[in-house]
Amino acid sequence: MQKGITRIYILFIMVLLQAVTGCSKKAVEAVQTTYLQQQFESNILNKNFRVHLATDSGTDITSQYTGYTFVLFKSTYYNGPMTAVKNGITYNGTWGSNDDYSKLSISFPVAPPEFVFLNRDWRFTKKSLPIMELAPWGTTDPKVLHMEQF
Repeated sequence: MQKGITRIYILFIMVLLQAVTGCSKKAVEAVQTTYLQQQFESNILNKNFRVHLATDSGTDITSQYTGYTFVLFKSTYYNGPMTAVKNGITYNGTWGSNDDYSKLSISFPVAPPEFVFLNRDWRFTKKSLPIMELAPWGTTDPKVLHMEQF
């Protein structure tokens, strides 16, 4: 009888430890997610950006974006509308991100030809504002995009 009670007690302790460990992991993930959301919202969303550097296979194409102001607006923490404005003309697009904000998807379906370069999935290589540095997501394609907050 003593062995049966001991086994039940040990089983209870194991279940309890597993529950506590699972909760704390979820709590840590929730805190990290909240922190990332706050950082993304306060540093990226609703801020004015301009192209600081754009290179395509080593060719500097930055001048194609002179005069454009880009803004990512919040619908959720992971996507929303995006605008590009130049000389009073507004181009509407969208942006999206993944859960850890390592990816930024840009899409301007109706825009000038130079936006073909921007329309892709980007990965953050550096988020040190005022400049966010981006490279193509999932490829070693030699493209670079740096957007500067102003």
